[in-house]
Amino acid sequence: MAPTTPSTDDSHQQLLDQLDLTLKPRPFRNSQWKPSQRRNKNIKQIVAEAARKEASVMATHDNSGSSTPNLQSSAIDTGAATPVPLYGTFTHSNISQAAQNLSTMSAPSLHPAHQKHYCDITGLPAPYTDPKSRLRYHNKEVFDVVRHLPQGAAERYLEARGAHVVLK
Repeated sequence: MAPTTPSTDDSHQQLLDQLDLTLKPRPFRNSQWKPSQRRNKNIKQIVAEAARKEASVMATHDNSGSSTPNLQSSAIDTGAATPVPLYGTFTHSNISQAAQNLSTMSAPSLHPAHQKHYCDITGLPAPYTDPKSRLRYHNKEVFDVVRHLPQGAAERYLEARGAHVVLK
């Protein structure tokens, strides 16, 4: 191999310096990056926000009856207005009163009995529970697997689910 002249070696180094990524300044974050507008909330935050929103709506509904003009009896007689029935399907003549009754309704139950159960082996929905090992299973094939588990394996599955009880 023939020795290179200094001018060729220098142009080679300049090319390497030009293509070198480590010498270029890089900001930590992309200049076009913006934080997500979506925010994950837990159930407590969702319920509190719904209660606040409902309370603010209720405050405006409470005042709505006072600003509604009374209709003249002649307007009712001519059919220009819909009369409010005294009996039948409507029990409240004021919408705000009906809305207050709706606000007393409770949220869906978070009790563990109402939650879906999943198979400890497959992760599929589990309509059955083995009374001997207390493991949840999906179908007959999984039940055969549950019944043939080695000693102590059922306890490990229960421990992974958080249902392992140790008596002292």
